Amino acid sequence: MPTVASGAKSDFRPVLVACCLAMLAVGDNSTAIMAALPAMTDSLQLARPEVEWVVNAYLLTAAIFIIVGGDAADQVGARRSSIAGIALFALASLIIALAPTGFVVVGARALQGLGAAFAVAGTLAAVSEAAPDTGRAEAIGTWSGFLMLGFSIGPLVGGAVTHFAGWRSIFWLNVVVMVPAALMLLRHPGTGGRRMASMDWIGLGVLAVFMVTLITGLQALVHVRSDPKAAIVPLALAAIAFGGLIWTETRRRQPLVDLGLFANRNFAIAAGLLFLVMFDIMTLLLYYNLFAQSADGLGMSAVAAGLSLLPLSVALFAFARAAPLIAAKIGMRRMLTAASLLLILGCVIVWASLRSDARLPVLALGLLVAGGGIALTYASAPRLGLATLPPLQAGKGSGMLNSCSFLGGTVGVTFGGILFALTGFSGVLVLLGLSALASAVLCLRLHAD
Repeated sequence: MPTVASGAKSDFRPVLVACCLAMLAVGDNSTAIMAALPAMTDSLQLARPEVEWVVNAYLLTAAIFIIVGGDAADQVGARRSSIAGIALFALASLIIALAPTGFVVVGARALQGLGAAFAVAGTLAAVSEAAPDTGRAEAIGTWSGFLMLGFSIGPLVGGAVTHFAGWRSIFWLNVVVMVPAALMLLRHPGTGGRRMASMDWIGLGVLAVFMVTLITGLQALVHVRSDPKAAIVPLALAAIAFGGLIWTETRRRQPLVDLGLFANRNFAIAAGLLFLVMFDIMTLLLYYNLFAQSADGLGMSAVAAGLSLLPLSVALFAFARAAPLIAAKIGMRRMLTAASLLLILGCVIVWASLRSDARLPVLALGLLVAGGGIALTYASAPRLGLATLPPLQAGKGSGMLNSCSFLGGTVGVTFGGILFALTGFSGVLVLLGLSALASAVLCLRLHAD
């Protein structure tokens, strides 16, 4: 990671505060919207595909551009790249807060994803650049902690704000947090970037075509009997684009998508785990909130649904903080395997709660257990993936891992939507259990600690 001379560290704390504020907003935004979606659906008269795209437009754009965000931090400077991402995120939040239609919301969510891609990559690099050598690990841990804190409190904040002030207020809050963060970084612009190889525009274009056609095709599978072309055509294009991505990126000296990284077994497994764990958390939060707030489900208000997710939020934050200590005691492979099994157990308990007389206590226990499994994996897989890479590949590797994570979220939302429409929330729980089982199988393939 980039460093500067120790004399340039005097502005460390303001930079850290600004970056942590930005990550708090990004993390909160990722999950708070789940509690607001039922209200947004009623207010904007969103159809089911639009509901999915409100989530997927953000995740998909972030997945495509997160690698570009890492390169931008190197080229123009980490703090300048962060400011651009934060500004885009705030602008997109403002547009959503004022949006008159679902179409505008979907477009602005894509812009939010672009801002998040630059903000996440840029702020991580900025914290590393500004921190003194002896405090870098602690600073990065603080940065990660605020991202996870936002992620964990999002459902409660989203439910409470939606209930008392309306769903648009969630996005006004993003602006309130992001603007001071950008202003603090503007006062400490940092060092300039360094010239790098020209942008791999072909790789970016093919990657975008692959991801968009893949998600479009998967979403259309629910209507495959009545309109098979709507699914077959985009999925065929996705297959062609994937082949094109392999062909182009394996022939470039400095590809945007460095497929050679996946030759490292632990890196490939970490990427798979991040794909699956974001698949799990986004799917669980979206369809739990739709189920909890529906008349056919739990019949809760937005704030009640957010409060019911508090055990999940507590587990996400607490287990993420405890993950390094647990891994040091029992080993990374054992911990990650146990985390996958915890998620399976949590899904079983949540499923049982739907048929229990003591529904809410059992539900709380299931969400607590599931949250522990998710947090242990989400907090540890990036460190696992990057541990075996040389320093010069750390930035590219981080971008690849984040891209897999965001893509997993959008695939999860898509498959979850199919099962939710066909079988309800019980089918979504089965899907999550199968995903966790796949994670456990991956963990068994890890090299011994």
